[in-house]
Amino acid sequence: MAKGEYLGEFEHVVLLTVLRLGDGAYGAMVRAEIERVTDRSPAIGAVHATLERLERKGLVSSWIGKPTAERGGKAKRHFKIEADGVSALKTAQKTLQRLQAGLSLWNVAV
Repeated sequence: MAKGEYLGEFEHVVLLTVLRLGDGAYGAMVRAEIERVTDRSPAIGAVHATLERLERKGLVSSWIGKPTAERGGKAKRHFKIEADGVSALKTAQKTLQRLQAGLSLWNVAV
């Protein structure tokens, strides 16, 4: 794989979260799920920037939903994972499995 084709760590987290949430995930929901599952509190701007980068790479797609009253009539931008996004996650998973093969992190003295 060429540089730029690998998933960065936060891209990986965001992509897994979109997959986890299913079609219709949106920025605030993605941020909340990351925080709930990882106990990490990413900035909403970082989540949005990453979603946009993943869309430029063709790993997710987005659409604008209907305006909602709770947002003062503002519509949400929804995201869904694409086939290339699933493929990128599978590649990353296989890479990590190969790197971890035969290793026991519990026996490493540091």
